[in-house]
Amino acid sequence: MNGVCEGAAGLELRSAYLPCMSDIDPERDRLTGRAARLARVGASLGAAGAGYGVNRLFGGSSADERNARLLKEALGGLKGPLMKAAQMFATVPDLLPPEMAKEFAELQTNAPAMGAGFVRRRMAAELGPEWRARFGSFEETAAHAASLGQVHRATSLDGRPLAVKLQYPEMQSAVESDLGQMRAVMALGRRLFGAVDTSEIGEEITERIREELDYTREARVMLLYRGFFQARHDIEVPEPVLELSTRRLLTMSWLEGKGLMAFKAAPQEARDHVARLLFEAWWTPMMRLGVIHGDPHLGNYTFAGDAEAGRVDRLNLLDFGCIRIFPPRFVGGVVDLFRAFVNDDRDGQVAAYEAWGFKGLSNELIDVLNVWARFIYGPLLDDRVRTVADGVTPGEYGRREAFAVKQALKEKGPVTIPREFVFMDRAAIGLGAAFLHLGAAHNWRQLFEESLQGFTVEGLAARQAGVLGAVGLPVPT
Repeated sequence: MNGVCEGAAGLELRSAYLPCMSDIDPERDRLTGRAARLARVGASLGAAGAGYGVNRLFGGSSADERNARLLKEALGGLKGPLMKAAQMFATVPDLLPPEMAKEFAELQTNAPAMGAGFVRRRMAAELGPEWRARFGSFEETAAHAASLGQVHRATSLDGRPLAVKLQYPEMQSAVESDLGQMRAVMALGRRLFGAVDTSEIGEEITERIREELDYTREARVMLLYRGFFQARHDIEVPEPVLELSTRRLLTMSWLEGKGLMAFKAAPQEARDHVARLLFEAWWTPMMRLGVIHGDPHLGNYTFAGDAEAGRVDRLNLLDFGCIRIFPPRFVGGVVDLFRAFVNDDRDGQVAAYEAWGFKGLSNELIDVLNVWARFIYGPLLDDRVRTVADGVTPGEYGRREAFAVKQALKEKGPVTIPREFVFMDRAAIGLGAAFLHLGAAHNWRQLFEESLQGFTVEGLAARQAGVLGAVGLPVPT
């Protein structure tokens, strides 16, 4: 499998350190924390709502854009799960109005950081008052900021460059408060979902966000990915520094690199190489272990190399908070649907949807679902070198097909989207948009079939159980 190590060798000893990370939760979900958060959310959304009403009354043709900016500013200031969920919704084609999707997507890379006071309090709370003595250096100004935490540059006592990820305060309380407030955000937009029952989507996003707050889990997942790619010189995963990590503080090796857009004007061969690395970093763990990185936005990976010279040395895969671990039967459905499309096997298509958890499917609903599935699988079904979608901008990728499905479901629906589908779909859309940015061309079917070599559901289940057990993660049911 292209040099990929499938075993868990070496992880057992290192994962033994993880139980030493703090089990005490000083910022557990508290009633007072929820109440305070509820007040802040209400005030921010109330201000946005007031502006929304003014814009609707006096705003003219640009009202939608100003309303979207109001919501982005409110969510960016709040930080936390409400902001994270907005980012997730922005990546689902045609789920939000275009103006709102554009503004929410910017939250992923332009989140405002918290100041030095917070940094000192967080570090002292997690590592003790003498925390500075445990680092060679530490920069109090954040290098990156996102929805649930921010990252700082530091060095170890022996001079190694480190990345230190600090979780924002009161996030446990914020989860329970914010997710309950999600309907308030949606009420400021138009009716979004039509005949699509999104209850499973909401449950899935809630569970994944709760997982992201546990940096102990993220360290375990990081170890899993390091073990999986340990034989690769061209895909790198940070190494967690467990003695400097807790549930809300994650210290890891710093991986230097440039963002995807730095390679947008690189020679075609280099852009194609970047795309191949991204494809293998996402889909090979999915096919071999049933694990996928559920957040493929541009801030979650960098590249070492020289873009102008067309040299790509390494993909740095970053941020392991949003990792989806699938039951083997679901991955089997992914493979079965691919094979059913290749063989024009209608019964196989139905069986694959049922394996994913779709229920009560009529022939008409199968036809509607096939519109979206053929879009997702489209590049994998052509046995030729091609781009992902000619003439489509990254921001519009999938929107036409999603709109067609929504319109058809108004007549043929309703349908409940199974929860496991959410993050696989999100990864496919996010990576497709990255490939469009690059103008990359590959025989995508050949790449996918390489990842399928020797695939069986039983083999996947055995590998998954062994690797998850080695790093202390539960096996999905």
